[in-house]
Order: sequence, then C-alpha cells, then structure tokens
Amino acid sequence: MSIVKGEEWGSAGVVPDDLVIAHSDDAATEFVTAARRTNGPIPPMTLTGGDLSRTLGGGRALTPGMDATELAVDLGAALLDGKLHWFVAHLAARQSWLRGRIVIAANGAFLGSWNIAPRAHPGDGKLDIVDADPSLRDRLAARRRLASGTHVPHPDITIRRREAMQIEFDQPTPIRLDGRPVGRVRTVSVRTEPAALRIWV
Repeated sequence: MSIVKGEEWGSAGVVPDDLVIAHSDDAATEFVTAARRTNGPIPPMTLTGGDLSRTLGGGRALTPGMDATELAVDLGAALLDGKLHWFVAHLAARQSWLRGRIVIAANGAFLGSWNIAPRAHPGDGKLDIVDADPSLRDRLAARRRLASGTHVPHPDITIRRREAMQIEFDQPTPIRLDGRPVGRVRTVSVRTEPAALRIWV
C-alpha cells in the first residue's frame, strides 16, 4: 500500500512487463498524449522524478517482475482554444508570480519546491483549483510559506475541489502544463479523468 495524505491507497502486485519509465511530469504526459492520439491504452508507468512522483512518494527505479504497489491515479484534461491537452500534475496559468491573477489546477500537492495545494489527492477524482491574486506584499509573505503548505488559508487565495471547471481571464494568459508552455488563452476548461493512470511505486 502507498500512503498519501495519511490514507492507505493502492494494491500490491508485480510490476508488469509493459511498464514505461517517466523521469518527469512532462515525460509522463508525453506517454499519455501519444496513447490518446492513437486511441491506444495508456501504458503502466513508474515515475522517477517530477511533482506527481513527489506527491505519490515515488522516485525509486522499478523494473518488470518486482513487487510494488499499483495506484489508480487521476489524469487532468484541459481544453485550450478548442484543442484537448492532458497533464498528470498541474496546469499553471499566470502572467507573473509577482503580479496578476494566478490559477493552478493541481492533481497533486506540489509544484516544484512548493506545496501549492496541500490537500490535493491524485486519486480522489477531483482537481484542486488554486485561484490567487494577492497584493505584492502578501505574495512575498505567502511565497516564504509555500514550501510548507501554510500559505493557506488566506483571503486572497481560494482553493476549490472540482471534477471540472471553466476559468475565464481578462486577457490572454500563458498556460503551462506540467511545466511545458503551451500558449496563451482567455478561457480554460479543465476536468479530471478519474483513475485513468496506472502508476507503480
């Protein structure tokens, strides 16, 4: 069993022969995208790095035939300018960390060294939508507390747990999926695909 947020989760088993190794969130998303574009199954994965791996307590190298734990992990989907994209860890929308509105759709707790969505669980069928537009002074204060996840509660930072949500911006806003820039949009539609991923840890 794996423990995320104090809850036991997953099932013990033997790592399958078709396991693929993703060294980052973006690499995991590439496996997902390749499978979806060809209407094929998403392969079982192990994660050796990235923010989802940190949330899951992964990081060790696995090989087929090993005893490990299989987790049914949610997948994030985002409709951007009419094109469907996927993400395993997070979507980030912002002009700058120091000014303007910041929106994070988080499938797990971490964004880099920050515990951005401390209650996020990648197997609950929901995304944690962090929506923030605090003053510069409050941003700097919150930034010092992000590593520990103590930046919330805060009156200018809201976190909503949603299966799906549409987000509107006043101007075209840069979007990053699992750290990769994908363009600027004014409207973002996000949703979860519950238990779409088989992650081995």
